[in-house]
Amino acid sequence: MTPETLKYATLMLTAGIGVPVLAALNAQLGGRIGSPAVAAAVMFTIAALVAGLVAGLIGQGARVALIPAQPKALFLAGLLIAFYLLSISWVAPHFGIGNAVIFVLLGQVIAITVIDHFALFGARPRPLDLMRLVGVVLMGAGIVLAIRPPS
Repeated sequence: MTPETLKYATLMLTAGIGVPVLAALNAQLGGRIGSPAVAAAVMFTIAALVAGLVAGLIGQGARVALIPAQPKALFLAGLLIAFYLLSISWVAPHFGIGNAVIFVLLGQVIAITVIDHFALFGARPRPLDLMRLVGVVLMGAGIVLAIRPPS
């Protein structure tokens, strides 16, 4: 593994660790204030402020002017993250953080397999082969084992 690959893998592993923590914290905030939607709005407000601050600090704040010229379909990402956050904040207290996040993870594996296979959204093509299919099936089996009630 090259140092650059290791750097990217470490960054994304850290981001992945943050997903269940985010879900647990936001679900708890939503429960304490009685509204998963308000908790999501708080998180998005903080995220927008931090992203804006980082853009300013690295000298990219002026790029905001380029936003109106972008294809409107690209803004679906905002709807998808809102759907994720609202659904995880509502479902997690009823279904469990682990169960909720593990199904999110399975959905991600299925989606990346389809996106890569068909080179959707500008992704580099990576056709589905037998080994990758086995990996997806094993992950699905692992999820079934992970969520089953203890013996």
